[in-house]
Amino acid sequence: MLQLVRMSFQTVRVLEALLSQPSLWRYGYDISSETSLKSGTLYPVLMRLHQRGWLDARWEPTEPGRPPRHLYRLTAEGLQAARAQLPVKNSRPQPRTVLGQEGN
Repeated sequence: MLQLVRMSFQTVRVLEALLSQPSLWRYGYDISSETSLKSGTLYPVLMRLHQRGWLDARWEPTEPGRPPRHLYRLTAEGLQAARAQLPVKNSRPQPRTVLGQEGN
């Protein structure tokens, strides 16, 4: 079962990036480039999403002498939750009525 995630601006940006290609494994560097988030902001978000069951994470071996790279993608449950919780893109805010100023 998924744990809730606080939908900060940064978390929303990461989830939007992952939702653009939900079945694709993504490097943190690519997510950083797409979201313009610095690593000190991005990786804590990715770690929280992984710990709460929203993301799968795996290590990809690289050529000798280079460290392995971490890959991320949404879990099936994370995909459903992200789609349900993210604001609808391109939706316009509904006008609010201010008390005493109706029908300006």
